Amino acid sequence: MFRQLFKTKSLDRIIHESETASTKLKRVLGPVDLIALGIGAIIGSGIFATVGTAVAGDAMRPGAGPAIILSFFLTAVACAFCGLCYAEFASSVPISGSAYTYSYATLGELVAWIIGWDLIIEYAVGNVAVAIAWAAYFHQLCAGIGFDIPAWISVDYRSAVQAGNAVIQAGGQVDPSISLFYQAWIDHPTIAGIPIIFNFLAAAIVMIITWLLVIGVKESARANNVMVAIKLVILFFFIYSGIKYVQPENWSPFMPNGFPGVWVGASLIFFAYIGFDAISTAAEECKRPERDMPIGIIGSLIICTILYIIVAGVLTGMVPWNKLGVADPLAAAFAYVGADVSAGIVAMGAVVAMTAVLLVFQYGQPRIFFSMSRDGLLPAYFAKVHPKYQTPHVTTIWTGVVVAIISAVANINEIVELTNIGTLFAFVLVCAGVIILRYKDPDRPRAFRTPLVPYVPLLGIASCIYLMLGLPWVTWWRFFIWLCIGMVIYFMYGFRKSKLRQI
Repeated sequence: MFRQLFKTKSLDRIIHESETASTKLKRVLGPVDLIALGIGAIIGSGIFATVGTAVAGDAMRPGAGPAIILSFFLTAVACAFCGLCYAEFASSVPISGSAYTYSYATLGELVAWIIGWDLIIEYAVGNVAVAIAWAAYFHQLCAGIGFDIPAWISVDYRSAVQAGNAVIQAGGQVDPSISLFYQAWIDHPTIAGIPIIFNFLAAAIVMIITWLLVIGVKESARANNVMVAIKLVILFFFIYSGIKYVQPENWSPFMPNGFPGVWVGASLIFFAYIGFDAISTAAEECKRPERDMPIGIIGSLIICTILYIIVAGVLTGMVPWNKLGVADPLAAAFAYVGADVSAGIVAMGAVVAMTAVLLVFQYGQPRIFFSMSRDGLLPAYFAKVHPKYQTPHVTTIWTGVVVAIISAVANINEIVELTNIGTLFAFVLVCAGVIILRYKDPDRPRAFRTPLVPYVPLLGIASCIYLMLGLPWVTWWRFFIWLCIGMVIYFMYGFRKSKLRQI
């Protein structure tokens, strides 16, 4: 049984099975689409929302302060190591499934199941966090143009209760960072004495994105390209308009909480980089994956890292670092200097940016389920392809419904940390897979080769573990419980139904 658990599936067989007519996806994406897909996934709630907590910290952990620039650089280096490993796999194995498929070929079925189950945290759970942040920004944007949306359909119940208790403890003083939650707590309706507070906005945007993905990947890619262009314009606007308000004294002290603050900041800001690996889920729909996948992965990482560092420098130069612990730090920076019109423009950009992230993440998750179902680890029902649109519509709809429901009730802070640890764990296994496959199959043609193997993959593994250790231990426990649930499902269904074991 032990050997069966770690039985691998050859890359030749994986590629051959992907060509089955009934489950084959349409190749329509080029290098520009892939770079835009990566930017669409990367630039979102991380830079528009999470960066505030990473800079200012919270009551339990120190923030990076102006040294957030170093946090971005540290995280970018870790992602670069992993991105080079992803590029080798994605160009050599042009199959939907990302790290799940790579692990199946190198580390065996049990590890493949673990990574497939783990990727749910990155894509589906990560999208919950993005949807929640999107709802908050959309509410603020509508308020700025005089369109009042009830706060109780814009936040979750738990956050509203916490905000209400915080205001009571503060003697009635409302912290601006929780004002939306507090407004929901005081304005919510009741039915039979039950408070009605749920994030309808978050659930609604998820279902709209789900519909768009069902009707076609090319149509979704076109919509993503437009949103990517808008979000890039907004970030350039922030840099151009914000640089005139920079006060160099705000950069001193540069590292107020020492390197521990930089470390914590890097562990949190990793959420701003999640998404480049989502490009690899599009390998089966890419026209020339051996050339275009490395271009898409590495190109999007380079572009986003440069933008992030510049934006972080301007942001911390505009506002004292300890005043940035808010949900909308970029818009808040303009509000702090009295540029309210600019703040509104940035809020609009944040809505567009996070819509693009929702699109890409919601694109990636169904394709993981699709690949797992095609291997027999999930019911065949999930591998169905729409006869007209040629998209995995069943998994897309199911993912959309589940994410929408959780988005309506979940708390964003815990979701972000769980997403980070799940994604970092996936990166560790991909880096390990490159080393193993180089040893097991050294002569396989590789359109792109990760340089300096095994050193680059080992550095990727070490840097990811380092970032994981910067997360709170409660996140580790939640991650462990999630993996245990996955193991139960595997042994009850996947182990018995696996097509690899039916040979």
